[in-house]
Amino acid sequence: MNKGNKLHKVGRNRAQRRALLRSLSNDLIIHEAITTTESKAKALRPYVERLVTHAKKGTVAARREVLKTLTPTATNKLFHDIAPLYESRTGGYTRIIKAPIRRSDVSKMAIIELVK
Repeated sequence: MNKGNKLHKVGRNRAQRRALLRSLSNDLIIHEAITTTESKAKALRPYVERLVTHAKKGTVAARREVLKTLTPTATNKLFHDIAPLYESRTGGYTRIIKAPIRRSDVSKMAIIELVK
């Protein structure tokens, strides 16, 4: 019996996909909203939600886990500025808003942002 694959592959192999998600998550944490393609936004959402959940714990182990992915600047912002906003929230830290298509290659675009 075939099972569904929950992973959005975004047309890349594992190493490229990991690098892309790290870069996008760094930008999202630092800028709090980014514009990207719809499929990349959908792939990024669970990745960032896990990072925010780790940051909410606030432990040294959680910080080290997040530092595997994010830069030190983004990690500090996540732990000091963003995680305290979501203490009472159990999930749903990001929002995806559809944007107009990109005219050059007619890609579906989306804005992914952290919910305030």
